[in-house]
Amino acid sequence: MTLLEKLNQDMKQAMKNKDKQTLSVIRMVKASIQNESIKLGKETLSEDEELTVLSREVKQRKDSLQEFKSAGRDDLVEKTESELNILQEYMPEQLSNEELEEIIQSTIKEVNAASKKDIGKVMSAVMPKVKGKADGSQINKIVQKQLN
Repeated sequence: MTLLEKLNQDMKQAMKNKDKQTLSVIRMVKASIQNESIKLGKETLSEDEELTVLSREVKQRKDSLQEFKSAGRDDLVEKTESELNILQEYMPEQLSNEELEEIIQSTIKEVNAASKKDIGKVMSAVMPKVKGKADGSQINKIVQKQLN
């Protein structure tokens, strides 16, 4: 089942349950996917492209969450957290720190990285391998730690 099919199915269920929050988030994700397909000039997106859109939406929520917390906007923090929880249901299972460290370690060996100057090289090699399964800032921290 593709992401779009799952979203449509869950949207129908949210309508039946009168769950306005979930319905709103699903509609927003569907709109983002449609906008991306129009932008790319495609009828339908691949799973990888759908995952990219979904990851972008999750990242936006996480960034907003930080901003709202620092501004003391508890009402928006709560709303954004619930949106984030709904979005997380559609994301692939996240990698554990150990799995992530193994992938990064093998990638460092692959690209022959030796110092902090090579962080960009390592990051650009790691990100496609873990697409949607790990947070970029988390990956960056591990890469920096291992290249010390």
